[in-house]
Amino acid sequence: MSDTSLSEATLMKEENNSLSSPTSPPPSQSAIRENIKSLVAGGVGGVCAVLTGHPFDLIKVRCQNGMASSTTDAIKSILKDARAQPTGSMALNSLKGFYKGVIPPLLGVTPIFAVSFWGYDMGKKIVAFNQDENSPLSMGQMATAGFISAIPTTAVTAPTERIKVVLQTSSEGSFISSAKQIVKTGGVSSLFKGSLATLARDGPGSALYFASYEISKKYLNEINPSATPNKMNIGNVCMAGGIAGMSMWLVVFPVDTIKTKLQASSGSQSMIAATREIYLTRGGIKGFFPGLGPALLRSFPANAATFLGVELTHSLFKKYNI
Repeated sequence: MSDTSLSEATLMKEENNSLSSPTSPPPSQSAIRENIKSLVAGGVGGVCAVLTGHPFDLIKVRCQNGMASSTTDAIKSILKDARAQPTGSMALNSLKGFYKGVIPPLLGVTPIFAVSFWGYDMGKKIVAFNQDENSPLSMGQMATAGFISAIPTTAVTAPTERIKVVLQTSSEGSFISSAKQIVKTGGVSSLFKGSLATLARDGPGSALYFASYEISKKYLNEINPSATPNKMNIGNVCMAGGIAGMSMWLVVFPVDTIKTKLQASSGSQSMIAATREIYLTRGGIKGFFPGLGPALLRSFPANAATFLGVELTHSLFKKYNI
């Protein structure tokens, strides 16, 4: 057979292969699909976090805002409010009491966590630019990616937490009525009160959060003989998620106390002024750590549930080739 015939045969074979085999999606479509998967997985993780940790968060906020002197005092006040309800059983009213203010985080949890985990995935791509895709990220790169995730997340987190804090520190009201009252009193910009404090908390907090999760999970998988790279170990995911949550709160809790004070106040106050007031009126440094116990109690199960929800969602995507 001549060289020309060989070339024609090769071209025909390649053409037939291209017609018979499915074409892979364009890079733009693939990127959109990955972004959507990150958003969905983050949203699922967020819902798991809120349902698991909201009662602890309510206690923390009441301690931080001075409505309760201790965890026990906060629990007693919540149960007292439940007993004062004219209708419904004590058990049901108590359950509702511990989920007071849960609507704002539930409504905002999908965009908050979705954007957070999407931002983390984007951050990893940014820090790994021009790096071999099979090369693992360093701890510094993972922390940087985590910090990057907090930047877009703040735009969603700040107004949602502002309404949540107002609800949790008032005796009555709904999500919509609280939002309307905030806007009526201080304008739309008032919804974003405490945004700088939120970013100051979530920037370093997210850096530590994601980096400690990745490092803890890697370590746990290495010491667990049953763990394999292609199979998720639920226990390791939950343990690493809990460690990540507690690590974050231990570092950023004082900033969270300042943020809560700013968002709960009706007037205008700077972070510096709020910091000075807390220090002078609440006994110095210890005044920045009220409600730390409930926060740590909440952080382990809530963040274990968060990462479990995220990892399970991604596993389902892989299983069904989504």
